[in-house]
Amino acid sequence: VLVEPDNYEARAEIMWAGTLAHNGLLDTGRVGDWASHQIEHELSAIYDIAHGAGLAIVFPAWCKYVYKANISRFAQFAVRVWNVDYSFENPEETALEGINRMEKFFREIGMPVTLKDANIPDDRLEEMANKCKLPNGDTVGSIVKLTRKDVLNIYKLARG
Repeated sequence: VLVEPDNYEARAEIMWAGTLAHNGLLDTGRVGDWASHQIEHELSAIYDIAHGAGLAIVFPAWCKYVYKANISRFAQFAVRVWNVDYSFENPEETALEGINRMEKFFREIGMPVTLKDANIPDDRLEEMANKCKLPNGDTVGSIVKLTRKDVLNIYKLARG
């Protein structure tokens, strides 16, 4: 799609993948983790950044913050999505390489991957953490139940 933006078939595949990813079907029988979206919503609200661009900033920082809670899941992401060779000796290395490749891809397509990349100052991080919706009562997320302090730490990690 990036190379051939007029390629109807490629665009249709991307739209179909997007539909499947966001219609809830893939979460059937399991619990998804939408913490990165909740964390990003405050970027969109305060700085008027598009949700996708905000996710390109927040999602890698979130991954780096929570991956140790489920290294195998992040290693699986690396292998299945980013074609990383699995390291049986060091699955953590596999997981981190997947996160790195994702960041590299976001950069290649012109997305910001840090607050600095998007010219977002860090003077309102605490405000954003305090405004972040915590649908679990006092936490957000399921891989790791994140508190407001964790959300603030993710924003700090996203500074770049």
